[in-house]
Amino acid sequence: MSTPHNRAEKGQIAKTVLMPGDPLRAKFIAEHFLEGAVLVNDVRGMLGYTGRYGGRPVSVMGSGMGMPSIGIYSYELYSQYGVENIIRIGSAGSYTPKARLFDVVLATGAWSESSYARTQSGFEGHVTCPSEELNEALRASARRLGVPLLEGMIHSSDVFYRDGSDPLYWEKLRDQEGCLAVEMESFALFHNAAQLGRRAACLLTISDSFVSPEATTPEQRETSFTRMMEVALGAEC
Repeated sequence: MSTPHNRAEKGQIAKTVLMPGDPLRAKFIAEHFLEGAVLVNDVRGMLGYTGRYGGRPVSVMGSGMGMPSIGIYSYELYSQYGVENIIRIGSAGSYTPKARLFDVVLATGAWSESSYARTQSGFEGHVTCPSEELNEALRASARRLGVPLLEGMIHSSDVFYRDGSDPLYWEKLRDQEGCLAVEMESFALFHNAAQLGRRAACLLTISDSFVSPEATTPEQRETSFTRMMEVALGAEC
């Protein structure tokens, strides 16, 4: 079995998949955390690996950037490969001083102005939600590791470079919708999971900020978000 975007065969992908946006981050996780990791996908350079962590089979695969990309990969993993749990592990830009560089955020919902869910299935809302069962597994993992989690709504945006007429758009999302930070994928991931009766969650590490000049380097984003990775890997789901 394969798809136009994934050459893995049936049984080569675990029931739980960690999905960073960057395929090189997937490679880093496989090489540094998984036992017996095997490359199962490299179509379009979207690297995917399966190995074991704590004796449990786990896969890790890049999602690419944006909702159309994670929308394709997550839908196929759920519908074609029998994946039950997808945990997005990504970077985010902070909207508030409460979310500081390298803080780990657990999304309790994703607000978006995206048309993804409406186009995919006619969903008219602005918020999609993760699996509470999966979030509880992540909370338990974080407690075991002593990693504090900042929980709340996140903003999933279709646009990275925004040239709109409202330069304080992000402040409205923070103040009116309660968004802690911005990323570009989780709204679509949560929607796909809900549509297909599967589970999804999202852990984010703050990599830059709208309220502070601090920012991480590409190398730090690839290799230094280890607390988030360990919390995701330790979730017993």
